[in-house]
Formats: sequence, structure tokens, C-alpha cells
Amino acid sequence: MYMQLSAVSLADLFATAIANPDISPALLGRARSVAAEHGKLARQLSAEYDTEVAKRVGELSTTVKALKDWESASTSLVELQQLLQDPSTDTELRSLASEEIERTSHDVVSLKGQLQASLVPIHPFSELPCLLELRPGAGGSEAGLFAGDLLRMYQAYCKRHGLRVNLLKLDYETASGTGSESQIQEAILEVDGAGAYELLRCEAGVHRVQRVPATESKGRTHTSAVAVIVMPNFPSDGSEGLGQESFKDPASDFYVSSSDVRVDVMRARGAGGQHVNTTDSAVRLTHVPTGTVVAVQESRSQQQNRAKAWQILRARIAQAKREAREEELAQLRLSVVGVAKMGRGDKVRTYNWSQQRVTDHRSGITLHHLDDILEGGDSLDKIMDSVKAWLRERDVEGLIADEEAVAKASKLAK
Repeated sequence: MYMQLSAVSLADLFATAIANPDISPALLGRARSVAAEHGKLARQLSAEYDTEVAKRVGELSTTVKALKDWESASTSLVELQQLLQDPSTDTELRSLASEEIERTSHDVVSLKGQLQASLVPIHPFSELPCLLELRPGAGGSEAGLFAGDLLRMYQAYCKRHGLRVNLLKLDYETASGTGSESQIQEAILEVDGAGAYELLRCEAGVHRVQRVPATESKGRTHTSAVAVIVMPNFPSDGSEGLGQESFKDPASDFYVSSSDVRVDVMRARGAGGQHVNTTDSAVRLTHVPTGTVVAVQESRSQQQNRAKAWQILRARIAQAKREAREEELAQLRLSVVGVAKMGRGDKVRTYNWSQQRVTDHRSGITLHHLDDILEGGDSLDKIMDSVKAWLRERDVEGLIADEEAVAKASKLAK
């Protein structure tokens, strides 16, 4: 039987526990503000039902539950620690407390992570399908070949996860020489399924390959790179799943004014097919304010190519707007957090053929299962999960920086 703890000593110990740097006082304060708002709205809802209030209560409930569970586990941990520190605790009870304290400590850490995660705002594009674009960079023809490897990797990964994929655009050239492989110049993969953007956005960045090309006579290792760009894919009319934001709202990320876009139609170019160079089916869109250019010629139909081009252009513009805001926030947080957002120009992952090694430079994970990763297997899941955990940590750091900045501004205003 547990000994009775005085309210004062328990409160003091609990205050010490929550002041531990493992959890930020700023985040704890935010969580309690959320709980207070939840309680107020719940009372309002019980008096009179309102759809918007009910929706808000549902949104806040995850944080409220996480806070309650963390506080309960923290209280239990404090009680167990006090039992072990009390010289009057008998041997049997001390033994039970020692066994229980390890499990409870683990629960506190786990629940702390859940509480922090519940406070991070959901990414506005998280529930959308996505477009995954591959652009070979430094490395010449070898970069184009590696882009093909990555394209097949993501196609296999999506198939394993039950996501439908469609190759929206594929530009390639075939190198001279017998048996030469096609080198991708640009590829855009449409990944259909709710939440596809959230699943794959951790892949954005520059992927580097280190291997000996088939054309290398002296066996020297070459380094090449491919940029992977993950963009949200919006419904054709801008209404489905986007709430009040739509393609017609100038304040929306999804808005692109037709007056800002120059449309050119031309004859399709490239290898293959009797329709190439015979009809004006290719479409090129140029967003004049940003200089963004999209050209599509995959279909024989100009109307279909035009629709695909607008789909890609909207995705690129919306992603650019979102990244610009995130970059601005990252710069503001840098002095507090110490870690800036990694942009698409940074090397995020290296694939080394000779060592059968893949290293992600954000999370720091290294796996020697190159073949399984390139087949879109479980090893790729492990890498992506580690990056998502790394991204969550950065989100939490940013959230803490925001809360501390608000608290500092509030103090200065008094």
C-alpha cells in the first residue's frame, strides 16, 4: 500500500519534474491553454450544439488527452521516486516501486513525445495526393541513369503501399552506343491517394549517388546527383478537400491568375510515333511573375496536355509560396533553434554502390541494404521514418521558438 503523500511535497516534486528541460515550459503552457479552450468550448457545446464548435472541440481533443496522460504518468513517477527516497518505505514496497519506475519513466518519455507532436500544426497539404518530380543535376549522363533508378524505386514503394501512380511526364534521351540505357531528363510521377504528400514530402532534396559508371574504363567512382521535388497535387477545380481555399481565391496558395500565364502551343518534338511533328498538341505554360515554365507533350490531345500542364504549374507555384513562408520562419527561428530548414539545394541522402550503403544526412541513419531500398522495400521505410522523426523534432524546436518569442514580446509590452 502506497504511503500518503502531503499535498505540498507532491506539488513541489511535480513542479520540479515539469520544470525539467526534457519538456519546454512554453510548450506546457500552450498545452494548458489548449486544454482551457477545450473545456470552455465543451461547456458551450453541452448548452447548445454548434457544428463549428464541435469541430474545434474535436481538433483540440488530441492535445487534451495527451496532456492528461502525460500529467498522470508524471505524477505517478514523482510518487514512485518519493517512495524510493523515503527511508521508512519497507523492502517489499521498495522492490515493487523499483520495478514500476522503469516502466513509468518510459511512459513519461513516450507521452511527452505524443504531447509535443499534438501541438505541432498539421501541414496544410498533408491530406492531399502529390506530384513527385525528378530532375538530374550534376553528373551528366550518370545523373540521368540514377534518376531512372529513383523513379523505379518510388514506383515500387508506392505500389507496396497501395498508392496508385501515373507517370505524368517523362523526358529522356538515349545515349549513343549499343545497349545504352535511356537517361531521364525530367520525370513527374503523380501519386494518387489521401495523405500521399505527407508520406513522401520527407524525400524532397538532393539525392547523391556514388558508383562506377558502366562507361568508366579505369574503375573510378563518380558522383552524381538528382533533385527530388515533392509537390501537393490539387483537385482540378480547387474545391475538393481544400476548405474555403480554392483556385479562385487570390489569397490562397492554390491561386494562379490566368492573366499571369502565357500559353504557347507547338508541335510535339522527340522520338516515336506518327503524330509527332504533325499536330500542334504540345503545350507550354509560362508563369510570367516567377518565370516558372511547364511544357507537356505526352498526349496526342492538346486539351489533355493543357490540363496536365496547369496541374503541374499550380503545384509548383503553391509549393513555392509555402516554401517561401517556411524559409522566412526558419530564418526568424535560427537564432533560437540553431537549425535552419534544409532546402532543396542541400544534399539529403547518399547512395554508395561499392559499400551497398545509404546514408540520410538529416536523421543520420545509415543502412547497408541498398538493393532493398532501391526496390522500395522495408529498408526505405526505415529511412523515411527516421527522417520524419527528425522533421518532427525540428517542428517542435520551431514551435518552442515561436512560443518563447511570443512570451518575450508579451513581457516587453507590459
